[in-house]
Amino acid sequence: MAEQKVMLVDGMALLFRGYYANSYGGYIRKTKAGLPTNAVYGFVKYLLDACKTFNPTHIVCCWDLGSKTFRTEKFVGYKANRPEAPIDLIPQFDLVKEVVSGFNIPNISFPGYEADDCIGTLSRQLSAHMDVLVLTGDHDMLQLVDERVKVIIMKKGPSNYAVYDSEKLLEEKQLTPMQFIDLKGLIGDTSDNYPGVRGIGEKTATKLLIEYLSIDGIIENLPLLAKSVKVKIENDLEMLHLCRELATISCDAPVTCMPDECLWQPDQAKIFAMFEELEFNSLIKEVNRFIVA
Repeated sequence: MAEQKVMLVDGMALLFRGYYANSYGGYIRKTKAGLPTNAVYGFVKYLLDACKTFNPTHIVCCWDLGSKTFRTEKFVGYKANRPEAPIDLIPQFDLVKEVVSGFNIPNISFPGYEADDCIGTLSRQLSAHMDVLVLTGDHDMLQLVDERVKVIIMKKGPSNYAVYDSEKLLEEKQLTPMQFIDLKGLIGDTSDNYPGVRGIGEKTATKLLIEYLSIDGIIENLPLLAKSVKVKIENDLEMLHLCRELATISCDAPVTCMPDECLWQPDQAKIFAMFEELEFNSLIKEVNRFIVA
């Protein structure tokens, strides 16, 4: 029997990537009935490619639910810079979850929490039973890396992944998973629209964390810092603490999934019927390789 490992999928990361990869030149894939399917098609391709590459025995897919979360209560501007979803992507939000269910994969989300928090929580629950792979395009997830949790960052192009465990993180980024939270606290995150400490970039922040280990260590040693850095941190101290909170993935969201609920057992007839309806005929051979005869 294959060694058990669960893949936790960041659904929105795959869906948006699928949308933009399959809408170039203005062409949007649609069914004969006019339903746009380009994002879902891309999502399925990415999912199947990751399954082929990493051979999970279990899969869960996590989703964001609306824009109001415990983070927007702490900071009104959180993700406020995000544009509206493209109009032909909107009907695909429900459709993709139907497709995931059609693969016999659980869809997990919870009001007030982001997909990251669901993934963080499930990575802690499921790593008690098996190795965990987190599939995403989001570097925020690197804070979840531990002995049994690896984070797979999807890079440009098909089958192009960077797989991070603690060693690779230290080697490439010189930081531990926990220091990633403090890095975000210091430099902020433009895509999530929180500022960090104005005037401190990744290079300076990494150097400070290597030397003083954490934000708390940096603050305790403020008198030792270069004057310009010290002044910047003092001016934004409140924002620094808030940004660290915003950057921290919650690992106690009210979600749960046991190993027997997320076993990867695709049902050939169900998937073929679904692909026929969505006119995904070119993907049928991709699925065939996962079907146990």
